[in-house]
Formats: sequence, structure tokens, C-alpha cells
Amino acid sequence: MTVHLTYGTATHTGSELAQLITERTGITFNSHDSYYRGKYEAADIPAGRVEIQPNTIPSDDGHDDLYTPNHPDIRTLLLISTSDPNRDLTTQLGSIDGLHPLTERAT
Repeated sequence: MTVHLTYGTATHTGSELAQLITERTGITFNSHDSYYRGKYEAADIPAGRVEIQPNTIPSDDGHDDLYTPNHPDIRTLLLISTSDPNRDLTTQLGSIDGLHPLTERAT
């Protein structure tokens, strides 16, 4: 079973959020640039992957779409996919001002 966690912030950019997470957890992110997703940060963790991306994603029609349309006020998303949810990580993320859990689902 894989757990998918989505967090969001209206205050931090992707690079700011990556720096805050690195300071609290030691997770090191690598920058990527995707035609579909735009600029995003990604890191592998022992049981999964962590990604930080903007909520707005480029669209072919010249207007950005929202990755999470139910949360239009969210500027930056934190996406975690893991087969072993780490409650310590959840606690550390909870200490970041302006970062809020949005969804959790298991597949």
C-alpha cells in the first residue's frame, strides 16, 4: 500500500519550502524543470518520494491550470508518496508555519 499526502502553502515558494524542509529533516532536494509541471523540487526518501511544485501548472492555451483546483489560494504544493508513512516527518512538517495538510489517500 502506498500513502499519498498533499500539503499546501500560500506563503512559501517552492525553493523556500525546500530550504525549510531540508533544515528540519535533512532531506536534500534536486531542482527539475518540466514542460508539464513547470519548475519543481524532488527528493527520494527511504520508502518513497517527496516533491514540491507550484499549484499552477503550464497549459497549452497560455493560461495556467491548477494542480489542486479545490485549493486555488494555495501557491505551493508538497507531495509525498510513501509505502511507510513516517510520523516523525509529519511532525516536522507540522512545525513549518503556513504549511497545511490538504489530502491523504492510500492506493
